[in-house]
Amino acid sequence: MDTSAADDNSDEPLTPVGRLLLQPEMNQIIHCAMGFKNSIDIDAVKSHLKTSLLLSHPRFSSLMLRDSRGLQHWHNAPNVDLDRHIIVIHNPVTTSPVDHETAVNEYLADLSTSSTRLSANKPLWELHLLMAHNCGIFRIHHALGDGVSVMSLFLESFRTRGSNGNEEKILGRGRRKRVNGEKGWWGLLIRLVEMLWFSLVFLVENAMRSLWLCDQKTAISGGDGVELWPRKLATARFRLEDMKLVKKAVPNATINDVLVGVVSSGLSRYLDHQTPNALHDGFRITGLAMVNLREQPGLQVSNFLESNSESSWGNKFGMFLLPIYYHKSSDLDPLVYLKRAKLVLDRKKQSLEADFSYKVGCFLITYFGAKVASWLLYRMVCNTSFTISNIIGPQEAIAIGGNLVTYLRVNTCSLPQALTMHMVSYAERADLQILVAKDIIPDPTFLAKCFEEALLDMKEAASSQP
Repeated sequence: MDTSAADDNSDEPLTPVGRLLLQPEMNQIIHCAMGFKNSIDIDAVKSHLKTSLLLSHPRFSSLMLRDSRGLQHWHNAPNVDLDRHIIVIHNPVTTSPVDHETAVNEYLADLSTSSTRLSANKPLWELHLLMAHNCGIFRIHHALGDGVSVMSLFLESFRTRGSNGNEEKILGRGRRKRVNGEKGWWGLLIRLVEMLWFSLVFLVENAMRSLWLCDQKTAISGGDGVELWPRKLATARFRLEDMKLVKKAVPNATINDVLVGVVSSGLSRYLDHQTPNALHDGFRITGLAMVNLREQPGLQVSNFLESNSESSWGNKFGMFLLPIYYHKSSDLDPLVYLKRAKLVLDRKKQSLEADFSYKVGCFLITYFGAKVASWLLYRMVCNTSFTISNIIGPQEAIAIGGNLVTYLRVNTCSLPQALTMHMVSYAERADLQILVAKDIIPDPTFLAKCFEEALLDMKEAASSQP
């Protein structure tokens, strides 16, 4: 982190969340891997970036500096030298005879260790071009913005000609409209009581998780210091068409419900294989789920460069505790996992847990400092078993320098947990990146297969319904 002075009046201080994400315990970098249809033309990529919205955004042309009082600021650096940000790797990134996907995942796993930093003497992003694998990897510090911001920026910067430009169909807030059948004052009162009750219960549990309440140990448990352990990365590939078919089998279900159901079923399968008969039916495993808090269902281009806009750029996300329950996979109808996931998520959405997590975090950072807030968040991560997020990516094809992107995948730097999962949908596909501590979960490819098979079983069960 650069400690140079930054006293220019035009400098902009970091947001509370930005300060949190720069703390050593929570230093997070977003990795976005893009596969290309054709060989990479370096000059075409540079030419595209120079004229793209990406370099027009102030966060991608600003240095993170400290002023004379030690406060962190964004300091505009008008001339961005692309040669310092674009890292070209001509040779294969592995000497072992593996396919391109495995090679890229191994490279990403190495980048994901918490010891891998971005240099603070330039804006906090890089583009790694893996020429032998037709892949580009954007490394973007989380302090610059969250997953929704990054996906929106990619959409606007790399949209292909002839696309309709309708952001409302591409990016959405993850909240479901209420489907409570009660109407009038009585229905409003019931919803208010439910919201207050669930909010109170969940907030108390959040506080307990930050201090002492911890998941019981399983074959996927991490803990203090695990963020420093070596990583492996695998990809679970889903068809959005299959996920949409499954969600129709349960009234008012969403893709997020399906994802959580798949994770619940897949983890049960994995634990059955790793530690058969070690867990009792209904054993609870707790994760952290990331939630987009923006009110607008999509991001508007007119507001896109306004870093202070509540509806556009920045880190506007909260989180909630996500309990899932182990069950022997052979004992249940596959759709039961979806129904239970929907019940849990419906209660979470009725509460203010995610909103309060954001506001309480900002309060703690502002009045007690980022170190205190970082310590509490680190304890919560240590006391849970996994982190999961789902970002709606472009539904249309995007391209860089005229080269079509064939896949889009996201993961972040390692956490004290042994398992983190990030799903991004792109052009009717949904890829779930599964980052693990390899000494705890040695075969993430098998775990990915457990998730894929769980969705296929749900699809078969949904298809057989009358």
